[in-house]
Amino acid sequence: MRIGFSLGTGQPVRDHKAGFQIILERGRAVSQAGLDSLTVGDHHATPFPYYQNVPMIGRLMAEWDPTRPIGCLFLIPLWHPVLLAEQVATLATMSDVPFIVQAAIGDGAAQSAAMGKSLSTRGDDLDEALRILTALWAGETVSSERFGVSEARIAPLPPHGIDLWIAGSAPRALRRAAEQGAAWYADARATVEAAGRLLREYTAYCDAAGTTPRAAVRKDVLVLRDAARANQIGDKLMERGYRGMERGAVAYGSVGQVVEQLGLLKEQGFGEANLRCMMVEQSDALETIELCGEVKAELA
Repeated sequence: MRIGFSLGTGQPVRDHKAGFQIILERGRAVSQAGLDSLTVGDHHATPFPYYQNVPMIGRLMAEWDPTRPIGCLFLIPLWHPVLLAEQVATLATMSDVPFIVQAAIGDGAAQSAAMGKSLSTRGDDLDEALRILTALWAGETVSSERFGVSEARIAPLPPHGIDLWIAGSAPRALRRAAEQGAAWYADARATVEAAGRLLREYTAYCDAAGTTPRAAVRKDVLVLRDAARANQIGDKLMERGYRGMERGAVAYGSVGQVVEQLGLLKEQGFGEANLRCMMVEQSDALETIELCGEVKAELA
C-alpha cells in the first residue's frame, strides 16, 4: 500500500505569513519522511486563511523530489476549464512523473455562489469540464458551448501526462471514475465498511466499462510516539464531533495502531492511502508526518 499525504492549507491564524510558514514546514516534513506523494486541497471564499492550491503546490515543489508524485485536488465546477488546464500543465512541467489531479465536485451553496456557480449544475459542469481538460492536456483544440469556449488549445502540455483521481461516493461519481479509466478517490468520511462497499461498486462499473480499477482513500490520522496521548487527543476530538466523522473513519494512536487501522483498508483493496493530519498543534503534526514514514514501511 502506497502512503501519500494530503497537506491541509487552511490555517486559522491571525498572522497570515505564519500560516504559510506552517504549511511549508509540514511540506518539508512530508518530503523528509519519504512518503509516496504530496497533494493539497481546494476551497474558496473562506472567512479564515485558506492558502490556494496552485501557488502553494508550486512553492512546495521546490522542496520535493521531482521523481515522486505531487498534485492538487480541484473543485472542478468552480474553475474555468481552460484556465485550470493551463495551470495544471504548467505545474506538470516541474515534475518528472505524471501530475496528480484529484477531481472533486464540491459542495456548499455559499462557496458556489461566491464563485458565480450553482450547485444544481455542478454534475454536468464536472462532466463537461473533464472532457475539455483531458482533450486540452492531450494537445487537442476544444470548443464548448457550456463554458463559452471556442477553439481553445494550450501550451505547454504535461510532459508525463496527468494522473486523474475522481472523488465522490454517489453512483454517478463511481461510474464517472470507471468510465474515465481514472482512480477512484474515496472520501475521508467513509468508514472501512462503507469504503469497501463503494469500492466493490466502483469495481463493478470498471468491469462494465472495460477499465482497470484503482482506488485511493483519504484518511485523517494522528500518530504519536506516546500512544496514550495520541488516543487521548483523538478521543477528545471525536467527542467534539471532529469534522462530523465516525470513529471508524479516522485512524489514530501508535504506529502499530494506525497500521492496523489502515491495513483494514488495504485488505478491502485500496492501493493507496492519502493521509491528512488531524487538527492538532504544529509539533504534533510534524511528529505525525515523521511517523507516517514508519507507517508506510509497515504497509509496503
